[in-house]
Amino acid sequence: MLVDSHCHIDFPEFADDLEGVFARMREHAISHALCVGVTLEDMPRVLRLAQGAENVFASVGVHPDHRGGEEPTQARLCALAAAPKVVAIGETGLDYYRTQGDTQWQRDRFRTHIRAARLCRKPLIIHTRDAAIDTISIMREEGAADVGGVMHCFTESLRVAEEAMEMNFHISFSGIVTFKNASVLREVARRVPLERLLIETDAPYLAPVPVRGQRNEPAFVRYVAQQLSSLKDISIKELAEATSSNFFSLFRPDHVEVKEDKII
Repeated sequence: MLVDSHCHIDFPEFADDLEGVFARMREHAISHALCVGVTLEDMPRVLRLAQGAENVFASVGVHPDHRGGEEPTQARLCALAAAPKVVAIGETGLDYYRTQGDTQWQRDRFRTHIRAARLCRKPLIIHTRDAAIDTISIMREEGAADVGGVMHCFTESLRVAEEAMEMNFHISFSGIVTFKNASVLREVARRVPLERLLIETDAPYLAPVPVRGQRNEPAFVRYVAQQLSSLKDISIKELAEATSSNFFSLFRPDHVEVKEDKII
């Protein structure tokens, strides 16, 4: 069985198709998915989805390039993180790609998330784009290694991956690793140790080859797994067992029964 470690199936794109999403997960042997929060305003929807679906977990956070909504505090994040099925803080981090001018507010918010994660003892889900130096620096300064977590939708260099892994973080690859122009990223993926590897869709975005251009969904994480198993010259079953074990070891969800009755 495979696990989609990062998706946004609470988004409007899935509102009329959730039963179909879950059916296709079963069809493609996707046992669980983590629905990741990106704004505090959307958290009630994320929590309802996770609490209503046995095989969906949730995280609590505000995306680094989201502005205009409620600004998170440590107390607010920890209060939300106490809800059933919440296994992580994030997604958080830094994204300088779309942000112009002052970015101090992003760094301040990132620090708030790390401090909240340490306070409530939850791992972090970190997003970084065009901001790797500052991201790693703040992770070190704020003691992110105390709780660990995952560098989601990883597109950075091997050196950045190594620095994150030194701080007890996993490296998660999305459909980007299947793209034709992603040869450098595939080499990074090849060199990330299996025990530090996670897979994700980031649905509804970044659908992998051969379904690129479609709305992404958790069932398509299988294509990411196929690419990574090929890169590492192992069976998809071995890749699935390792990444699923990594997911449950990192996020430690309570009352989870993993069924191994379907061989990939």
